[in-house]
Amino acid sequence: MPGLTGPAAEHPCFSGGAHRRFGRIHLPVAPRCNLQCAYCDRRYDCPNESRPGVTSSLLTPKDAVQRTALALAREPRIRVAGVAGPGEPLDNPETYETFRLLHRRFPALTLCVSTNGLLLPDRVEALTDCGVRTLTITINAVHPGPAAALYSSVRWRGTILPPEEGVPLLLSRQREGLERAVQAGFTVKVNTVLVPGVNQDEIPSIAALAGAAGAALMNITPLIPCGLLAGRAPPTPAQLHHARRLAGAHLPQFTHCRQCRADACGVPGLEAKEAPSGSHPVLNRSRTL
Repeated sequence: MPGLTGPAAEHPCFSGGAHRRFGRIHLPVAPRCNLQCAYCDRRYDCPNESRPGVTSSLLTPKDAVQRTALALAREPRIRVAGVAGPGEPLDNPETYETFRLLHRRFPALTLCVSTNGLLLPDRVEALTDCGVRTLTITINAVHPGPAAALYSSVRWRGTILPPEEGVPLLLSRQREGLERAVQAGFTVKVNTVLVPGVNQDEIPSIAALAGAAGAALMNITPLIPCGLLAGRAPPTPAQLHHARRLAGAHLPQFTHCRQCRADACGVPGLEAKEAPSGSHPVLNRSRTL
């Protein structure tokens, strides 16, 4: 991906040039979530299912470090350790403890976190202190109308807010968090789930907002029909291409995303081929650790 330097250049979720060359491990240490996204259902796991929010098990921070050590021994191409769920990483203290332990034991690893952005303005300093340098924030809309169709509840400081309060708060916090993260020196990618009939008209505005704030790139992913949107059709390849073309006027586009599980491990695109014979049964599972 043009313009990426340093550790992000070897981050397979940020750099097209790193895809199929370098690996990542997602550590499922964050079970709790402060949003209910309309397209999310974390109640079940199928071993052959690859989508965000899915994990076969939860890990403690110490278990996560041990699993990382095992993964690095088996796959030296891993460059990134990240927390992407299965809930909202920033809403779980286990996320920060995991990063602290990883940074101490594996200082050469690039640490990465994915977030919905609600807590990000208040957690930038904590993430910096833990050694995190790359960050993905999911922004699916900039206007309350489309956003309200994608977020059915927002939990803020222990209270479930009604949509007319929760959605504007979320959008405001996402903008603020994005700006603060960029100012703090993070390499930031903005993820957007494209839901035809809901937020396709938001795409240029999201890209413009992210580009103006200093995000490095944008990743538009197709809806995986699930949860409250289980009956809605995903975008066609033409719709996805059109959205990326419009957004590309404002921000470089990442087009290699595999919409990985919260426990993914390995080199994206090669996981099913690379597990050695007789290895740990979980490591043998495609896109899973």
